[in-house]
Amino acid sequence: MGEKVFMQGNMALAESAIRAGCRFFFGYPITPSSEMPEYYAKEAPKRNLVFVQAETEVSAFNMIAGAAAAGKRAMTGTSGPGFSLGQEAMSYMAAAGLPAVIVNVMRPGPADGEILASQGDYFQAVKGGGHGDYRVICLTPYSVQEQADMIQEAFELAERYLNPVVLLSDATLAKMRENVELPTEVETKEISFPGAVTGAKGREHNVITTCGDGPAQWEAFNLRLQEKFNRIQENEQSWEEVETEDADIIIVAFGSVARVALDTVQIARENGIKVGLIRPKRVWPFPEKAFAGKNGKKFLVVELNAGQMVEDVKLSVENKDDVAFYGRFGGITPTPAELYEQIRSRYVK
Repeated sequence: MGEKVFMQGNMALAESAIRAGCRFFFGYPITPSSEMPEYYAKEAPKRNLVFVQAETEVSAFNMIAGAAAAGKRAMTGTSGPGFSLGQEAMSYMAAAGLPAVIVNVMRPGPADGEILASQGDYFQAVKGGGHGDYRVICLTPYSVQEQADMIQEAFELAERYLNPVVLLSDATLAKMRENVELPTEVETKEISFPGAVTGAKGREHNVITTCGDGPAQWEAFNLRLQEKFNRIQENEQSWEEVETEDADIIIVAFGSVARVALDTVQIARENGIKVGLIRPKRVWPFPEKAFAGKNGKKFLVVELNAGQMVEDVKLSVENKDDVAFYGRFGGITPTPAELYEQIRSRYVK
């Protein structure tokens, strides 16, 4: 690892991406993600980077598709409304096998919404906001350090599976400042994959495409995609468990609200209530393996939305009646005392 600094979340994301060899950033400013393009714009002339402020997020998403097609590490950073505008390009990148990285700093909705923290883009990211049967790998950090670590991981996963990867952050993680150990900078490298349009000198031209015409070709193409997604589902689940072995009640939370849940576990145990935490570090593939062997336990899913991840938790447990939900909206994050009261009132007789 490299130097230790005190840094804002968005800036740590950008700096870590640069150190991972991402020389190309295309984006359109939108709160609460705007420090990412600002950081790239500032660093570009000093570090030989390519930064373009696109006309819209539609353009930015298509620009990262083009850079990835040319064998370059490329990313964009946006928030909910901009993420929505990029969904057509996301669907195409998944179909064409383009390894680009997208950071979505979630904010409340629907529509324009607020600019504080939210997790309301879970469905759009995890279930696929564009058309067709595709998936994108979704990473969910809960600290500035994890944002710096996971953006590097995002590029590695994108290139391993030739698939877009989304890092789901939120306004709290984006704006907070914490100590972070930044990685050592690596040399920029070409991404080598079949079809990459990296220059045809001495070989036949490559062409980036999805599939040929006709139902039979499209079915075979989709079956190949599903085989890849099944491998990702099996091999790339990631989560953290805290005090779950003897827990009667397990909180399930990701992102910034998992920090609140972690404090709640401590408060509950200090008061004699055996509470644990499952924290998904990736929400696709969803860590269904984390719930194996936990029959008879109660699960409280805590999210900054109306209950989106809770559907995946219910699919992962044996008894759906053991799963409850608590959420806040509009940029309001619950306190540890608030969550403890939810546990006490629901489960303690």
